[in-house]
Amino acid sequence: MTIRRLRPAPPLLLLAGVSLTVLTQAAPLMAGGAMAQDVAVQLNELSVEAVAPSPGGLNLSAGDGGTAATSGGGGGPSGVTGYTARVSTAATKTNTPLIEAPQSVTVITREQLNDRNVQTFTDAVNYVPGAVSARSGFDPRFDQIFIRGFDVLTNQGIYRDGLRVIGSGFAFPKSEPYGAEALTILRGPASGLYGLGSPGGILDITSKRPVFVPFGEVQFQAGSFDRFQGNFDVGGPVAGSDGTMAYRLTGVRREAGTFIGLGTNDDQFNIAPAFTWKPSADTTFTLLSEFQITNTPATTFFYNDPGFRATNYYMGDPRFAGLDQTQYRIGYAFEHRFAPDLIFRQNFRHYGLFLSAKYVDITSINDERTIGTRDNGYLRTSLVQQTLDNQLEARFVTGPVAHIAVAGLDYARYSLSSRLGSYYGDSTAVPDLNLITRNYGQQFIATPVLADPTRQTQNQLGVYLQEQAKFGDFILTLNGRHDWVSQDTYASPASAVSRQDDSAFTGRVGLGYVLAPGLVPYASYATTFTPQVGFDRNGQAFKAATGDQIEAGVKYLIPGTNIQTAFAGFDINQSSLLVPDPANFAFSRAGGAVRSKGFEAEATANLAPGTNLTIAYTHVDIRFGNSVSATGESINGNLVSGIPQDTYASFLTYAFPPSSPLRGLQVGGGIRYIGASYADDQNTVRNTAVTLYDALVAYDFAALDPKYKGFRAQLNGYNIFDRTYQTCSFGFCNRNQPATVIGSLIYRW
Repeated sequence: MTIRRLRPAPPLLLLAGVSLTVLTQAAPLMAGGAMAQDVAVQLNELSVEAVAPSPGGLNLSAGDGGTAATSGGGGGPSGVTGYTARVSTAATKTNTPLIEAPQSVTVITREQLNDRNVQTFTDAVNYVPGAVSARSGFDPRFDQIFIRGFDVLTNQGIYRDGLRVIGSGFAFPKSEPYGAEALTILRGPASGLYGLGSPGGILDITSKRPVFVPFGEVQFQAGSFDRFQGNFDVGGPVAGSDGTMAYRLTGVRREAGTFIGLGTNDDQFNIAPAFTWKPSADTTFTLLSEFQITNTPATTFFYNDPGFRATNYYMGDPRFAGLDQTQYRIGYAFEHRFAPDLIFRQNFRHYGLFLSAKYVDITSINDERTIGTRDNGYLRTSLVQQTLDNQLEARFVTGPVAHIAVAGLDYARYSLSSRLGSYYGDSTAVPDLNLITRNYGQQFIATPVLADPTRQTQNQLGVYLQEQAKFGDFILTLNGRHDWVSQDTYASPASAVSRQDDSAFTGRVGLGYVLAPGLVPYASYATTFTPQVGFDRNGQAFKAATGDQIEAGVKYLIPGTNIQTAFAGFDINQSSLLVPDPANFAFSRAGGAVRSKGFEAEATANLAPGTNLTIAYTHVDIRFGNSVSATGESINGNLVSGIPQDTYASFLTYAFPPSSPLRGLQVGGGIRYIGASYADDQNTVRNTAVTLYDALVAYDFAALDPKYKGFRAQLNGYNIFDRTYQTCSFGFCNRNQPATVIGSLIYRW
């Protein structure tokens, strides 16, 4: 499902996730040491490496690096040098080297986020293989990305610190990249560990956490479309705590317009306090919280002419506009080490979201193209959720086999309440738009009366078990999980419309072989499921959509370097998807299918301080099976619209060495090729391929005089050649953002 209009669809289960976990500085040990020898990076070394000041004031955030990742279960990546990370918890919930994980994993480090001055999570994945973010064009409302052709946002695939961030309808928590230590993209099904979710994969956001070294950063940014933004990130040990307590406070304030004009905003206020208490080397408690207010356009679309063309007629109106969203989260990550090889973790989060949206649509234009007929809508939604994950990790040896076992029990619940009002075909309430004078914002538009609320509640309980075994040069990963999901949908406070229960067993088996130092070929098989809310024409509840994947590839960490490469081929099948029922198009049936197959190649390298390279290429072929369009036309074998079959992206930075006359200067640039795709699921019209270019120029003033250490100026350009293009999917076309420039003044200490 793709979010396009603000008009809500029939109730569907639309979850997304984000996680919390724990900070600990003790390195995981194992009796006999067999497993520890195979972990290339010691975690106690990482914590020291991460907090050390960067020489020469390079583009690193003090206190960042790998410090968020000193434990498993959502702790994030570690072994970070520049753009490379050697260890990630996302694939296994344990500190597993990336080359040993039996699935494709990409880590976007803090230094890469800094260099590209990433402003949204959709921008963050622009240089990641298998990921697409521009299927719906310019849209600052949601963190919507696609992995291997599948929508991650609406298919429950976004996590924060290992815990799902749940969304439904149009209520989706929005994440601020500045508050992230790193992003990890796990491609392919992950239900065997995380439960219901997208067959394409997950995006896990690692939150910034306290460290026990004082640091600070302030930024001022200004850019295109009247963008002004201030960021700050400060923290360190709590005075008088004898090294047992640390804090961190991160914040963003932005006032910005958009290329649409007409008073459309992209404003945000974000504040994220965090606190860590470490009473002993064996126990850590970290409190993570956030409060955020955003204001974006409720609609970002332009009226479409026949023939798949987005016109210059903006659908919205500043007199009746704006999506105002207030959200908060508070939770904790707890870890206790009973013994060097036995660790318990508990991660919890409570999330609240309140949304108010007003929008206007142009429904038709007369033949003379002088008058646009319009309607409007008013939506108020609240979403409250709780997520809890308990993990017990044990490391032991049986004969020649070294084991890491994880057992877990998690629980998630959300409650959604929505009220919608609208005026259709009432020119008194919603006056027509004069397309000659384009009198946006000059006419009164009535606010619709809100209808009675609809409510949804969902409870999900899951138990899982994972075994990682090493014997000789073989690495075996097995996991299995059973989930129970129940959902109630209410049309009014007094009467329940439906009750639906689902349960499923999912799992994964993966086998790798250390062919040479740093070289690991692997193969894996994994399954997934996604509950689907609603009933067919016979009144029967829809069964859950199910899927599986076969993946095979090879990963290579070149010994003695920070250069990593990976190649993977995949074949994903998802069945029992909802499609129109040919017997009655007013209903759906759970009989559709999608198959995605292709391959990915990537390389990440830190060649010198401040000099990094990423390369990503993807070929994906995602097609419908046993499916029909909304008009009953067969689309079996057709490509899914809006998903390019081929993408290529690379980004290179170069920092002039201290011996150079240009020392202190860093330059960089990126190229993004987005291949052709179909504009509709009937495969009648194609989106043309497009190539975009980004650029970076930065200067560290410490090169002029050591007294200026920590001062940095940075200029980022996106789509610098101002390529104008549109992206169409499902037969609707969207415009994309033109050339954009953001300048930053930064001080770090």
